[in-house]
Amino acid sequence: MNKSSKIYIAGHKGMVGSAILRKLEKKGFNNFILKTSKELDLRNQAAVQAFFEQERPDYVFLAAAKVGGIVANNTYRADFIYENMAIQNNVIHASYLNGVKKLMFLGSSCIYPKLAPQPLKEEYLLTGLLEPTNEPYAIAKIAGIKMCEAYGSQYGCDFISVMPTNLYGPNDNYDLQNSHVLPALIRKFHEAKENSKAEVVLWGSGSPLREFLHADDMADACVFLMENYSGSEFLNIGTGHDISIKDLAELVKKTVGFVGEIVWDHTKPDGTPRKLMDVSKLKSLGWAYKIDLEEGISLAYADFLKNYDLLRK
Repeated sequence: MNKSSKIYIAGHKGMVGSAILRKLEKKGFNNFILKTSKELDLRNQAAVQAFFEQERPDYVFLAAAKVGGIVANNTYRADFIYENMAIQNNVIHASYLNGVKKLMFLGSSCIYPKLAPQPLKEEYLLTGLLEPTNEPYAIAKIAGIKMCEAYGSQYGCDFISVMPTNLYGPNDNYDLQNSHVLPALIRKFHEAKENSKAEVVLWGSGSPLREFLHADDMADACVFLMENYSGSEFLNIGTGHDISIKDLAELVKKTVGFVGEIVWDHTKPDGTPRKLMDVSKLKSLGWAYKIDLEEGISLAYADFLKNYDLLRK
């Protein structure tokens, strides 16, 4: 990519898309095509094709998706597979038809089998059954990876795929009903502190291990790979380190300044015992994360406080 390249970021309002936009702006890129979901419905094939014919982007970051937590994934199973497949099919195919130089498709770590060995290596894809609660979403993301591979082998398209670990950071979702664990903890501890509560009740035992990557590091990796990688294989993006939910809760509690107790509700499920990415392929290309978890949580909490009044409306 050069500084005048025409770059389309699909999903630029989301956590990952906005981080990619910030990263590119910092590097001096300025020729962006940005459309909100209201301005361009990526599920609409004719609208997407007309957009690509008119704009002719050189590079595409496909960060747009219908996303949610376990409850949303399990409740709206048809919506998750249909909408994500439609978005991917339309953007990837239109990119091929309109001569896009390079496309990056962003997937999710839920593509891996539920009982895959840890840490998760790229070659474990399609070696076992998926986690049932988010299977439709995972199947859509697997289809996106395979679509990029197929367009590369049949048409010679430079379409690459990346699989991020659990992400957090600016523009995260803090809704307690469908957010992921880290933003949910930030909001729970903050509101408990605000309301002088004596305790915060959290699900399960706190024993599961999870990996977390700041969105700005994710964006840094995406831009690095867009400029330095053109292989047919997808790549994991993560830190290569995990932390127990119990230790994570203590870290968030300390960052927020909550002084009460943490109570673990053992009647609630723990979920998958461990979910850690193998990032040796990414490291071998020369990329490594920069923002450690404690610093990242402090940054995320500052962003949460800045936007908290909007969250309550």
